[in-house]
Amino acid sequence: MKVRLFKKILLLLLITSLFSCKDKEESVVETTYISGQIVNPTLDYIIFSEGSHVLDTVKLDANNFFQYKIDKIKPGLYSFKHSETQVFFIEPGDSLLMHINTIDFDESLAYSGQGGEQNNLLIDLYLRNETENQNLPKWYALSSKDFESKIDSLKEIKTAEYKEFVENNEVADEFKKVALANIEYDYYSKKEMYGAANRSNPEKLGKDFFDYRKNINFALDELKFYYPYYRFMNRYFENMVCSEFDKKERVDRNSFKYNYRKIQLIDSIVPSDSIKNNLLRYNAMYYLLNAKDSEEERRFFEAFSKMNTSKKNLEEVSKVFNASVKLTAGNTIPNILLVNTDNVVKDLQSIINQPTVLFFWSSQSTNHYKKIHNRAAELKSKYPEYDFVGINTDTHFKKWRETVNRSGYNSTTEFQLENLSDADKKLVLNSMSKVFILDKNGVILEGKTNMFNANFEELLLGFLNR
Repeated sequence: MKVRLFKKILLLLLITSLFSCKDKEESVVETTYISGQIVNPTLDYIIFSEGSHVLDTVKLDANNFFQYKIDKIKPGLYSFKHSETQVFFIEPGDSLLMHINTIDFDESLAYSGQGGEQNNLLIDLYLRNETENQNLPKWYALSSKDFESKIDSLKEIKTAEYKEFVENNEVADEFKKVALANIEYDYYSKKEMYGAANRSNPEKLGKDFFDYRKNINFALDELKFYYPYYRFMNRYFENMVCSEFDKKERVDRNSFKYNYRKIQLIDSIVPSDSIKNNLLRYNAMYYLLNAKDSEEERRFFEAFSKMNTSKKNLEEVSKVFNASVKLTAGNTIPNILLVNTDNVVKDLQSIINQPTVLFFWSSQSTNHYKKIHNRAAELKSKYPEYDFVGINTDTHFKKWRETVNRSGYNSTTEFQLENLSDADKKLVLNSMSKVFILDKNGVILEGKTNMFNANFEELLLGFLNR
């Protein structure tokens, strides 16, 4: 009896010991640090996210340094945003240092500390991909074999550098997957771009040119927000839609027919809900921000709502849809509040007395606001029947007024949004190039264009001649 009791006590002690050890192991926390400095900051904070989920907003100190500490983090891709956005790879226990100059955001980005080397490899691959893709059109006239030879050599160089890096550094399997996807899916993107450029000349493509499509993995959830991966996905689906059109036909990528078919293909081909929802959201936003027929917008939104399974995405796209249909031609422009240079609040309707072009700008983008004001001045000299009204989207009144005065802009046609959040919801300010053309009563004649479009002057003349 005593022996049995002893064995039970021993067993109990052993089990207690095991659970105690397990608790101690689980209580070990690997703190991860992400620190750095931003030169020429445009904001006083930096945002860290995991995909679309914001982890934290970190303030810059007086010397534009920041430090973010997190105790629990999974190895993988994350992003940071300071006006522009870039991704990085992090593992628990890393002490990653970043250095960024906003004047050349991507080009200046450099990493050091634990985890620095592998992120330098990723940003180097990213920059090289972007440069190669800018120069790619020069090769579209080549035969498919010569084109493949060109991009094969680029891929081989990057693959060799990746292999050398892995041999000389201890890296996680998750990182290997990310780096290889960067190389592989950018390579696939180049082939899709060549295929799109030669759509009207299909005989130029060899029979096996698109064989790589057999290797596409549509379910890499950990890469769903990774630029090389989702950029390839969009190019792939664009080409799949275009292949259903007549090869000599011009494809309108803003049309309902094109965009509706695109989300149908995404819904039928992509097995991963998270990737599918991400692609559906991106394409729904694109279409709604460019669509010009409210009935087609409703049909598209209904289809999107049935395909999408993300409550968050549905709410986001729903808001854009509800605002977008009100901005189609024939509707009156929402009567938002503005502030003039005398700091007097005006409602938008009160400043419209003749046909008017509304354009938007921010002091944070010097090149853009100078360019768009020059364009407005040029058009005003050609079409004096129109008022050209500049609306500033910043929140600092004095800085805005100083910019207006310093630049010599006409203060009677310059305003600042009184409530940026309200205006953004009602006018869907997704782009600083966005322009509204209104009649003298504030009715929208064209709500989805910009002053740099090739047909913009035709629109202005056409509305005057009605």
